[in-house]
Amino acid sequence: MGHAIIKVMSFSVDVWNTIENRGVNSDMETQHIIHNFEPIYNEHSKILMLGTMPSPKSREVGFYYGHPRNRFWKVVSDVCGEAYPETREGKIAFALRNGIAVWDVLAGCDIKGADDSSIRNPQPNDLSRILECADIKAIFTTGTKAFQLYKKFCYPKTGIMAIGLPSTSPANCRTSYEQLFEAYSEIKKYI
Repeated sequence: MGHAIIKVMSFSVDVWNTIENRGVNSDMETQHIIHNFEPIYNEHSKILMLGTMPSPKSREVGFYYGHPRNRFWKVVSDVCGEAYPETREGKIAFALRNGIAVWDVLAGCDIKGADDSSIRNPQPNDLSRILECADIKAIFTTGTKAFQLYKKFCYPKTGIMAIGLPSTSPANCRTSYEQLFEAYSEIKKYI
């Protein structure tokens, strides 16, 4: 019994937070979520970066990659050699200035919290509105589930194979910032 107590006591707060963020909490119920963020893009966009679906924290703050520990805006701004954009307006201006379009693969789904593995009944976004406006050179997905969903639902329509990048979510604590920076440096070839 003493061993079990020691193990539980040494279980880190970050690990508990990660489990909560992934929706492993058995109290969480599946919800039907409709994506209501407009995509970030203009006619000068060169790459399209697609997540899966806004997390509960992103929906709460009303913007992409809104969890304070999500590393998306930090790594992309570092790769582009710019200061971290602090505000929503700053992030939009940064993305447009660098030819980066941002949206998500899904327009809606049933999901438990932020747990991508719990996604059911996925409804893909219509990416043609971006692809018809901008000369997109490459499409990147931010995470394994985004890549899988893109490949299944979007690739048959776009004919553009996505480049899968690691997730910047706080749930992906096994990928170091240095590894993220190296992987996301691929975007520089296209912008």
